[in-house]
Amino acid sequence: MASELEERVRAAFRDKLLLVKIPEKEDDLLPAGCCLLEKRRELAEVEQALLGQKEEFQMKMERLQHRQQELESKEKQLKEAVLKFDKFLKDSDAKRSRALRKAEEEQQQAAQRGVEAEHLRRETARLLSLKEKLQQHLEAYKAFPEYLQKVVDKAEQFQEIPELIGRFQTLIATQAKLIQRELVNREAMEEERARLQKYVEESSNQILRQNNQIAQLQAQLEEAQIRVHEGESLWNRIQSTAAEKTLEVGQIKLAALNLFQMVAKHRKLPADVAQEDTEAQLDAVKLCTVDLINMLADFRKGDPPSVPQPEPTATPQSELNKTYPTSRTTTSLSTQKTKWTPT
Repeated sequence: MASELEERVRAAFRDKLLLVKIPEKEDDLLPAGCCLLEKRRELAEVEQALLGQKEEFQMKMERLQHRQQELESKEKQLKEAVLKFDKFLKDSDAKRSRALRKAEEEQQQAAQRGVEAEHLRRETARLLSLKEKLQQHLEAYKAFPEYLQKVVDKAEQFQEIPELIGRFQTLIATQAKLIQRELVNREAMEEERARLQKYVEESSNQILRQNNQIAQLQAQLEEAQIRVHEGESLWNRIQSTAAEKTLEVGQIKLAALNLFQMVAKHRKLPADVAQEDTEAQLDAVKLCTVDLINMLADFRKGDPPSVPQPEPTATPQSELNKTYPTSRTTTSLSTQKTKWTPT
């Protein structure tokens, strides 16, 4: 603001200087003193004009300051007015909101009151209807108090109607308890019956399983008895076969012992062989038989062929060993020995 004012003062001062007309130089007609006075006068006029401009500027500045103060005051007032108006608007909005909420609440309360009133009307109508029904029941039951009074008058154990009613209620409660107990007992009986039925079914199933197991065991027993019978039969056959084999072995051993004794007696061999050593006995018999066969062969070579004599068929030892076992060969040789006696 101050710089703008200075610029305006300077511009006014320049304009004032331009307005002042400086006389043109003359041809040294005026003396130097006059020129100086003239310059001083012009300077005084300029200063006077400058003072006037300065005073005018100061007055303008004062007016501007006053105007500025007024503007600031008005601006402050305007701000206060705006704030007040804003506050007024806010208060108005708040009041309007409160009024709307209050109106809405009142509408809701009115609707609620209308619902309550309708409910009360229906409840009133229901109570009136109930009252009429109770009145009708009262009219219908009016004869019962008279009847109860007659019962009390005739009964000796009751003095008043409430005692009779109390006794009746006690009996009703006892009946209800008994009915409840009977229901409980029936339920328990049903449970026991169901448990018994389940036990009977389980027992039947168990008996059936035991019977099946007994039948299986009986079949296994029969099979075992059959196997035992077959085993006994087999054992009997084995025993009979063993007895036959034992008898046959005994006979063979006896025959071998007889042959050995005959050979030992004939050959005069020492009897140092045990009776149970059948193999040694057969070996001795075998050696004797081989000697006899060889002697018979030598004898046949020296005998004339004109006189045929029956001779036992002599087989080589290898053929005898191939044809018969040792025991059978020994038996046949012993038989031939009984028929033949070497000379």
